[in-house]
Amino acid sequence: MVKSLANRHLVLIPGLLCDHALWAHQVRYLSDTADVTVADVTRDDTLAAMAERVLAEAPRTFALAGLSMGGYVAQEIMRQAPERVERLALLATNARADSAEKVANRQELIRLADLGKFKGVTPRLLPNLIHPSRLKDPAVADVVMEMAGRVGQEAFKRQQHAIMTRNDGRADLAAIRVPTVVICGREDALSSVELHREMAEGIAGGKLVVIEDCGHLSPLERPYAVTAVMRYWLG
Repeated sequence: MVKSLANRHLVLIPGLLCDHALWAHQVRYLSDTADVTVADVTRDDTLAAMAERVLAEAPRTFALAGLSMGGYVAQEIMRQAPERVERLALLATNARADSAEKVANRQELIRLADLGKFKGVTPRLLPNLIHPSRLKDPAVADVVMEMAGRVGQEAFKRQQHAIMTRNDGRADLAAIRVPTVVICGREDALSSVELHREMAEGIAGGKLVVIEDCGHLSPLERPYAVTAVMRYWLG
């Protein structure tokens, strides 16, 4: 039986230095399908605590989508309370722990933030996050930098700590038993198609969707494509 709108819920989890603006298109155009909320993952410094807070503030059961760090939180929610999640979407993320090199890079960024050198997302960093064709598009590039400014230095440090201390979750994928879609941008510079395929293949019935001409922030870069995929997934 398909739930009525009044009883259907979708929780969206942003990534590092992102907020509600990442999901603006999905919030607007999926609201006829479910009650949509965007989780706040700025207040905690571990994935476990982030997941606990999302669960405490979420409805009893819900569909769940997370991007990048939000995808790590979504996987942690599946470990903590799988019975509450009806559907799962993982975007621009992976199931592996950080390498030693990545941990060292995050520690250096935290050190610089402690020295007062937090700069959020600068034009120099944008190529890691969005497709080259959108680097000068204010509807994308400016939104990314504005989100980072709103999230701020202290939340950035907490989020980096949460990301670099996460465990490898590949073995946990097999326990996921809900309809799951794994979405990635073809040109994602941070999470490759291969890492997304690894997740999709590790989840029973998992489906991989690759968005063409797209970098790391697919809901913002290719909003219509991502919303269409999510509408079908929610259907």
